[in-house]
Amino acid sequence: MDWQSGPIRDASREGDYGRVIALAREDQRMTQTQLGESIGLSQSAVSRLEKRGSGTYSTDVLAAAAAHLRISPALVGLADGRTPQAQARDDDPMHRRTILGGAVAAIAAPILAAAPDTHDPTGGQAAALRLSTSAYRRLDGSTPSRDLSEPVHTHLRLIQTITHHASESDRPRLAAVASEAASLAGWLSWDMDDNGSARTWYGTAIKAARSAGDPLLTAYQAGSLAQFEAYSGNGVQALNLTTRARRALGDRRPAVANAWLSSVEALAHAAAGDRRRADHALTASRAAVATRPTEEPPPWPWVFTFTEVKVSAARVACGARLGLPDWVLSEDTEALATGHAKQRALIVLDIAAGHLAGGRVEAAFALAGRALDTGLKYRSGRIVERARQVRRTLTTNTPPKVVRDFDERLHGVYL
Repeated sequence: MDWQSGPIRDASREGDYGRVIALAREDQRMTQTQLGESIGLSQSAVSRLEKRGSGTYSTDVLAAAAAHLRISPALVGLADGRTPQAQARDDDPMHRRTILGGAVAAIAAPILAAAPDTHDPTGGQAAALRLSTSAYRRLDGSTPSRDLSEPVHTHLRLIQTITHHASESDRPRLAAVASEAASLAGWLSWDMDDNGSARTWYGTAIKAARSAGDPLLTAYQAGSLAQFEAYSGNGVQALNLTTRARRALGDRRPAVANAWLSSVEALAHAAAGDRRRADHALTASRAAVATRPTEEPPPWPWVFTFTEVKVSAARVACGARLGLPDWVLSEDTEALATGHAKQRALIVLDIAAGHLAGGRVEAAFALAGRALDTGLKYRSGRIVERARQVRRTLTTNTPPKVVRDFDERLHGVYL
């Protein structure tokens, strides 16, 4: 459907946001029941929402519906299309946190409703807290980390409070939940380019995983910190952490864990400038992916699985850091454009670095400009800083216009 014209645009301009949702839902061949289950509403509630006309709407419900239908929030009056009063209200950090909390509740509601009713209150609390963490992870793809950070920190404080009052036998389960939430806090800090806080949160996640007595979770969190250090250019620290992750797993480690950790090792070797070892680790990662049973579920249920495409993305990242355009540009770059917008922007910057290493300045900065757009839209310090790193690799006294334009956009950016 054309979101910029036709019935959906007309409905948006008239303030009939229920009609916007109905048209978007029908275009995606989704029933009212399916949409309701996804955002925590009954079928009849969705029906009433779609028939409301230009009446009053719940901001939380509109936000959740727009996110699930993958339509611009502006089409349901939550962004550029808002009234000045609503804009002023939603620019307030407290109101943003309220909306995010409501969206998280909407995402988690259908799963909580389906959860079995047990006599284990702490088990139920742990499940609910984990679902909230997963919901925040989903929001990360469409929300600036600066808006998510405070709600996630509040979520962590709640976990700590519940853990403090829990019995000794229940604390390991809650420690695992805390580990997952701390890891998310680390990821958000990393995206904001607050590397000190990121390192602290990832360290907290590792300690909590150990307290939980979960070797798989401990390995994942150690590997996550290793990945952070590798991307930060600290190859030795990253390699030490991957060794710790493998030690935590022991001999019986899933093939997908081997594949992912090998890709992190490749990035660590690339950060250290070692092409041969990076290539060897990438080969090991690809071989581990090939031996993984197709029906094997991801061993870490709170994250995505690891595939051949992820290995290719790691090779592009290594090539960008080693200055090897053949590593970057020999991959199917279109196939790498997966994940949410912020993840794609970082891959695009690695591809831009490959073009620059190959002397294709115009192509490099055309791509870098697109990625910078995303960084500014989501106020991602990590993307902006990576764009600056790419720019610093070009040293010339007479940069072409595309580079001068890029410099003007970077100048004075403060997030």
